[in-house]
Amino acid sequence: LFFYKMRYDSKNPSWPDRDRLILSKGHCAPALYACLARTGYFPKSDLHGLRKLGSNLQGHPSNKTNGIEISTGSLGQGLSVANGIALAGKLDKKDYHVYAVLGDGELQEGQVWEALMTSSYYKLNNITAIIDRNSYQQTGSTEQVMSVEPIKEKLESFGWAVFVVDGHKEEEIIEALDQKVEKPKAIIAK
Repeated sequence: LFFYKMRYDSKNPSWPDRDRLILSKGHCAPALYACLARTGYFPKSDLHGLRKLGSNLQGHPSNKTNGIEISTGSLGQGLSVANGIALAGKLDKKDYHVYAVLGDGELQEGQVWEALMTSSYYKLNNITAIIDRNSYQQTGSTEQVMSVEPIKEKLESFGWAVFVVDGHKEEEIIEALDQKVEKPKAIIAK
């Protein structure tokens, strides 16, 4: 997203027309921090302070850090926040896009399904949800804890355009990101 698709200005992190990224699965913050440092939101040397007392780079994203829109980590809330930002963009007639990265275990949260309905209801074609479909969550496989399948069919029934990709093949991810649709878009990255 940072190195191909998103529009941003690291020198002006509050640029109103920038694309937004909500990392709903906040425990993946170190990967986000590496991207933010590489794109100039803060010095790469700050990465050495990861999870240290007084650092802006804590275990979950904090909006005290340049490039972070909102503090996340409570699973299930990121897509709702992304909806709010996307809806505000529509109301303000801005053309930015909002990306939300979710874990597949997070789909067990009811709030996610309410957010999926909301995106479709408000015709938020300026939002893309990327679901990390690795089939694992904290206590085991998603299928052992609580099955979330059939994800694609569920999302489509909620009015989303859905693309299933190999999450390790950059070209498949890029092709899905580039698809123009007039409804919310979900990319299931296996």
